[in-house]
Amino acid sequence: MISKKEIIWREILYQALENKKFDFTQKELAEKFKVSLSTVFNALKVLRQSGAIRVTGRYFSVQDAEKFLYFWATQRNLKRDIIYQTRVPAGVREIEGLMPPDIIFGAMSAYMKKYGSAPADYDKVYVYADEEKLAEIEKRFPRQKGRANLYVLEKDSHLEKFRPVTPDAQTFADLWNLEDWYAKEFLKKLKEKMF
Repeated sequence: MISKKEIIWREILYQALENKKFDFTQKELAEKFKVSLSTVFNALKVLRQSGAIRVTGRYFSVQDAEKFLYFWATQRNLKRDIIYQTRVPAGVREIEGLMPPDIIFGAMSAYMKKYGSAPADYDKVYVYADEEKLAEIEKRFPRQKGRANLYVLEKDSHLEKFRPVTPDAQTFADLWNLEDWYAKEFLKKLKEKMF
């Protein structure tokens, strides 16, 4: 599951990139995510040093959302969050269509569902789910040998508000961590949409 720091980064980037809100207080983030002020302070430390955010007396501002986004993308460890993977003898559209409700689409599927088209063909589906949904997914897509094309990642409780797809910043960070050639095409298009 993503760390508390990453949950804070995702929220700041979501607000900056999708809602055009650039000013925050550490206290509001600590209260929202029920973490200590020191956790928020530490999450912002490197971002302050790099100039991605600027801290003033009462609040801090996102100064360079693109730098911030790339920083998170390089820190993200997508493989660590995989809780289930299998080979499904079906195309991606069919796999996406057979998903149970309450999952959250990530990576290429998130882009496709949000923007209605894909910049390249893709052959893997990434979804976020909690333990309860995992049993349902395993029932629909039993474990099979072969190169996996369905990946289930552990969902944190704060991701739920973004359903049915990950926010653009998380989609970007996840795509950044994929080695498939087409991930680069999705990254390029997503960056155009965000900036």
